Amino acid sequence: MNTAASIPGDQFGAASLPRSPVSLSEFQAMQRSAAFGAEDVAALRRSYEILKDQTEAILDVWYGFVASQPHLVAAFAGADGQPDAGYLAAVRKRFGQWILDTARAEYDQRWLDYQHEIGLRHHRAKKNRTDGVAAAPIVRFRDLFLLIFPVTHTLRPFLASRGDLPQAVEAMFQAWLKSCLLQVTLWSHAYVREGDF
Repeated sequence: MNTAASIPGDQFGAASLPRSPVSLSEFQAMQRSAAFGAEDVAALRRSYEILKDQTEAILDVWYGFVASQPHLVAAFAGADGQPDAGYLAAVRKRFGQWILDTARAEYDQRWLDYQHEIGLRHHRAKKNRTDGVAAAPIVRFRDLFLLIFPVTHTLRPFLASRGDLPQAVEAMFQAWLKSCLLQVTLWSHAYVREGDF
């Protein structure tokens, strides 16, 4: 359960969030499409104990990658073309919480509703509103989707940092990959023509 009430803009579980247009039963079908099962839930939850004290180091890697790609960091830039440092910092706090929420693997209605909110915040429907900034109006879907690779690939050394057996590390890595695919698919709802999701 997300307990990050002190993180600005983190509305996980807020009654004010709209209900996800994807039902829990539809999400369960999506999990089956991704071959995501109970063993993946268990692997994600094992990863929580490994990653919970490494979130800042993970974020350093991820933010370093985004900062090295002008077309990616442009999503945080205002009219002057410069990234908004306050915006980057606020998103970083929520991104750190996202790592923990992903590793907890608690798939209830509150989680599903918040995934829809995350998608809206990347899309022009709600981009910039949470933080009251005037940055780029959308995170392009191609960038959002393709970030699955650097996010999951760079996570592997962190998952291996406690010396778990290679097969245990691989199981956690595969669970993270499937979870990211599922989450970005949920986030894509705002980007897909109505009736086509």
